[in-house]
Parts: sequence; structure tokens; C-alpha cells
Amino acid sequence: MEFGVLGPVVAWDDAGQPVQLKGPRHRAVLARLIVAGGRVVPATRLVDDLWEDPPDGALSALRTFVAALRRALEPDRPRRTPARVLVTEGPGYALRTDSVDAVRFEQAIGAGEFESALSCWRGPAYADFADEPWARAERARLTELRLLAVERYAEQRLAAGRAAEVAAELDAHVIEHPWREEGWRLLALSLYRSGRQADALAVLRRAQDMLVSQLGIDPGAALLQLETDILNQATHLEPKSVWSAYERTVSPKARLESTVGLLRSIAVSGGLHEARQHRLAAITAAEQLGDSDLVARVIGAYDVPANWTRSDDEADAAAVVRAAERVLPTQDHPAVRARLLATIALESRGSRSDRSLEAAGEAERLARELDDPAVLAFALNGVYMQSFRQAGQAPARDAIGAELVDLASRHALPAYEVLGRLIRLQSACAVADYSAADMHAAAADELAARHDAPLVGVFTGWYAALRADTPEAYQQAAVRRPTAAMPGLHHGLLELALAAHALRHGAPIPTADYGPHIPWIQPLVIAQSNQTDAERLLQQLTDPPPGLLLEAHWALVAHAAAQLGFEPALARAQTVLRPAAQEQAGAQTGLLTLGPVASYL
Repeated sequence: MEFGVLGPVVAWDDAGQPVQLKGPRHRAVLARLIVAGGRVVPATRLVDDLWEDPPDGALSALRTFVAALRRALEPDRPRRTPARVLVTEGPGYALRTDSVDAVRFEQAIGAGEFESALSCWRGPAYADFADEPWARAERARLTELRLLAVERYAEQRLAAGRAAEVAAELDAHVIEHPWREEGWRLLALSLYRSGRQADALAVLRRAQDMLVSQLGIDPGAALLQLETDILNQATHLEPKSVWSAYERTVSPKARLESTVGLLRSIAVSGGLHEARQHRLAAITAAEQLGDSDLVARVIGAYDVPANWTRSDDEADAAAVVRAAERVLPTQDHPAVRARLLATIALESRGSRSDRSLEAAGEAERLARELDDPAVLAFALNGVYMQSFRQAGQAPARDAIGAELVDLASRHALPAYEVLGRLIRLQSACAVADYSAADMHAAAADELAARHDAPLVGVFTGWYAALRADTPEAYQQAAVRRPTAAMPGLHHGLLELALAAHALRHGAPIPTADYGPHIPWIQPLVIAQSNQTDAERLLQQLTDPPPGLLLEAHWALVAHAAAQLGFEPALARAQTVLRPAAQEQAGAQTGLLTLGPVASYL
């Protein structure tokens, strides 16, 4: 049985014939479970998703739909035997299958097989559920992946000398998706390689006009550079035969490993979003080849330095951890084990589990015994990510940063030297040593300029805003950020920085979308107008997750509790914050500050 969502939602039996799925609500149940990716969807949630205003008997109707789907999906299953595909588990249902065209699509992209990926596409993803809120995010994600695949496939064919063919297809691509600068760049390059220099320049100018007039943005550096290169007839614009040779001679397993190396380079160079999208697909593709050593290498090769302690995509991170845990028992080599354990520690950022802390410690021990600088740097990154379980750890993290700077500078590991500098910048901010922080920020910027690491400017730009400490400076830092590069960092950050500034200057805390910070700032916002509701929020409060904002979140709680005279929350906050009495709340981020922790004690 195979399922299709890259177009109208369908199912095919083993002979490739369509399965009759009855009415639209039957297909909606199936589609909703596919969106869940094998996770259980509670029956009550399914009811809410299927009906805008659920009628009486909705749960009973849902069970009827599920029963009909089971008969259609497993027609030969004996009566009263458990279902194997659409299963009941706990409070709801799950679809236990990887035989989905969207899964094959992502795996092909992860393996660099873009033509194969695009052949899976039958039309807009989840086409018959375009207006359903539960399908919206997955539709957008798959659509973005397809557009990326179109452009990467065009790049492959350009490298193989098929410029005229590519130009014809990309012309339609940019008309349909005019905001995609990469599409315009590839179209212009394909025209140039087809001997149409004037047309290539005209396309670039058309792109620039469209971006400025319709979107109000300036063209990116890649488009501007290509225009300069075409005018100068730069030799590097000529087609290369490297890709076609690669396709002919390199095995699928070797391609997977090289793909991860490419993803690592893309991530370090600022393409975190793209790299994250394809990394899990590469791991899945490696698992399907049934080679545990390959799986371990694919997972462990992605040693991208990480500084921010909130995951950009928690579901993807959890899936990577599960894959690493699955393959870990099959591996004996200390270096491979250390990389897998470091991956678990890194991708479990924000976790309170003992397992992730144990993984960090074991990775460090193995790496030190190996005397391998690259593995040790990777392991130290994992130790850093697990160092936020209690407040007041800036000195310990500064020691990690110092070791990373020393290790990386001696062994030519520039990405980790940058990481060490950023950790030291943050640790210096935590103790208000801004002279040291200035020095580390300058060193990080210099390294970033030499090694093409644009995301470093996100952190040093926000640090400059912290030093200026004006609302305008924070707003400028937010505007300068790379679009969608680090959602785990950006969501709610500007609003939190402005709220911190207002609190320190005695101004009202604005009502805003604080994103992941809502639970710990909301009592303070609500207390300005409704103390009863604010106390209720404090009573229901859960502890903030470990991370760079741990002290900031607890300082907000302490401030609200003190204002309301709510002793239980105040006592909790003071107990957590006491070890950080000599530090600045929130300054551990290097991005914002709520002032001395001592003032909240």
C-alpha cells in the first residue's frame, strides 16, 4: 500500500491500482494522519480538525470513518485481528507507514536525486485540503522543498552543459515564483551559457526592478555579483563537467556522505534553513539502505557549530536524536560513538533529561581519549548545550569557550573558533565585562569575514544593539537578520528585548507576540491591568526550559511575583536565581539584558 499527498490525497494498492477511499471526510482523516508523520493524533483533535462546529455524535462518526478506511487499506486482514496500518493507540489513531510519496520525495532531495524527486509531484501538495489549517504548514514546507528541488536540478543540468534546456524551464519558474532570487540567478546564468549575454543582463535587470517595485527590497549580493561577472565575462561562469563526472562515477552511498558534507558547508555559510530541511531526509535515505555504518557516518558528519539553545525545529531535532540512538548500539569505534553522542547532546538542547547530559559527558570523555581536535570541538559544543540546567554557569561556559578558541586556532577549525568567541562574548556580558565582550565580538566578526560565516553577524549585530541599549538599536538589529535563517532565535526576540528595556526604564510592558517567551512574561503584562488573572498565571506556571534565557525568564517571573506579592512564585524564582547573584539577567545571551540578577533577589 502506498499513499500520495503530492497532489490530491490518494492511496494505491500493491498492484498500483487506486484504493477507493469513499467520501471527503475519509480522505481528510487519512490526510490528517499522514501530516502527523506516524505520531498519534487524539480522536478529539481529529474531530476538531474535521468539523468547524462538531455535531453531536462526531466521535462516533469518526470511528465509522476509521473502520471504513481500515477495510479499504487492509482488505485481506482477518476480522478481529489488530490493524497494522491505521492503528489505535492510546487516545487516538496513527498511520504506521513510510510508503508516502512525500517521504520518497524528501529522500530523493536528500540524496541529490532532484529529477527523481520532482517526478513524485502530481500537483499542489494536499490539493484537496488547501484551506484546512492542519495542512497549511506541511503544504508550505513541501512546496518550498519542490521549489528548491527545481532550482537544484537546474543547477545540476547547468553543470552538465544543458543550458538552453534549463533556460526554457526557468523562464516559467520565475514568472510563477518571481520572489525567488535563486531562480532569477540561474535563469540569467543559463542564458549567458547559451550565448545570450544581452538576454541574461535583461533578466537580471527585470529581477531587480521586480524586487524593488513589488517587494520593496534590494536584490541580493548573488544577483548583483552575477551581473558584474557577466559584464566582465568572468571565466568561472563557463560550464564545468565536474557534476556529470560525479553522477557517472560516484555510488549512491558515497553521494549521501558527500551530500552531508555539502549540507554542513551550506549551514556554516548561512543556509541553516535549507540544510536542516535536507539533513533528516539524508539520514532517512541512509537508514533505508540498511547500512548502519553509513547511517552513523551521515549523522555524525553534520558537526555544524551551534550557539543558540533553542532548536529551530524541535520535531526534526527529536527525529535526529531518535536516529542517532537507534544506530548507536551498532557502533564500536570511539570517534563514531563520540560524534553520535555529541549529536544527541546538541539536538537535545533545552532538554532536562538525564540522557542528554550523559551523552554530552560520554562524548567529551571519548573525544579526550582520542586526541582528535575536530571530535573534541564537536563534543565540547554538546557539553556547552547541556550547561544551562541551572543559573549562574557563565564562568563554566567561559572555560568551554576559551578551550574551543585555543583548540580551534591551533588546529585550523575556524567555525569552532567563531563558536568559542561567541560563547566568551556571552559569558563576558553575563558578568558585565563589556571590554572583554567587545574584544570577542570584534574577533568573531573578523573570523566571519575571512571564512564567509554571515550568521555570526546576527549575534554581533544584536550585541551592538545591547551596547547601544535603545529601542531603535534593537529594531535595527531585528531588521538586519537573515530572513528565516534562525527561527529558534528570532521568534519573539525583538519583543522580549523591547520589554526588557521598558522594564529597566520603568515603562509599561507592551502587549505583543512574545512567541516562546509568552508563559514567563505574560503574568507581568497581565498584571498591569488584571492582578487576579496574573496571579492565576503564576499559579499555573511551568519552569522555563534550560537555555541562554533561563535567568531572563526567571527574572520576569520574579518581577511579576514581587509586584503582586505572590510568595510561592517569588520563592521559586529566588531559589533558581540565587547562584547567579553576581550576573546580569538575560545578558548571558549577548543580545539583551534585564539588569543585575541581584535586583530580583
